[in-house]
Amino acid sequence: MNNILEIGNLTLTTSEIIPLLASYNIIGQFLCESIIDTAIAPISCTKEEINDAGEQFYQYWDLTTSDRRQAWISRYDLTQEQFELLVTRKLRVEKFKQATWAHQLELYFLKRKSKLDKIIYSLIRTENQGTANELYFRIKEGEQTFAQLACEYSSGPEAQTGGIVGPVELGTVAPDLAQLFYTSELGVIQPPVLFGELWLIVRPERIISAHLNNFMRQRLLQENFEIWLKQQVDKLSTEEKRWMGINTKLHNLYH
Repeated sequence: MNNILEIGNLTLTTSEIIPLLASYNIIGQFLCESIIDTAIAPISCTKEEINDAGEQFYQYWDLTTSDRRQAWISRYDLTQEQFELLVTRKLRVEKFKQATWAHQLELYFLKRKSKLDKIIYSLIRTENQGTANELYFRIKEGEQTFAQLACEYSSGPEAQTGGIVGPVELGTVAPDLAQLFYTSELGVIQPPVLFGELWLIVRPERIISAHLNNFMRQRLLQENFEIWLKQQVDKLSTEEKRWMGINTKLHNLYH
């Protein structure tokens, strides 16, 4: 048998590596990374980019002398080409994202904007409908402020903030509540509504519009990348996915 890797007193062989990966439940991630490798194979880097990536790698792993660098490369039996592919992988993934989706980000952003906008709202929640109605009319008639009653009566963490929640993205808000915000006027208190087992009184305060800045561009590129990766995994047979333990919820896999 050919030895593949030695870690302390542990030696892994070709016949042991797959069962070991399966027992650690990481074959699914291995497969996903293989799918990515195939996609970025045509992506190249300049000599300067390769050198910069190599220096960053050396600094990260504290390989500050030529002897330490060579010992590390020899330990893992890497060719120069394999080493360059290793250190530039993250950069090549970013280039793949740019080449594949950058040209359509404006349209994608417009489709997503209503869920990317953020809202600040006031909230009171209570289990009792009668209490909810009474509080609503107190606020509406100006007898007491929303903040005062939220601090005294609300059953959630908003009681500590005078009822203020946010800013939060509308896409992260419960769909029924988000729909209420879409159809409500800012600054106007809404009559109590039942959500699950709680009665909610809400007042939308402010909308913070999302903008397609550099941060948002990177986020949307990542979203498209994760959607694409999930689509690739979904092409596998059910048997393959079950045997390999693949988790198709990949939104956190490749940040």
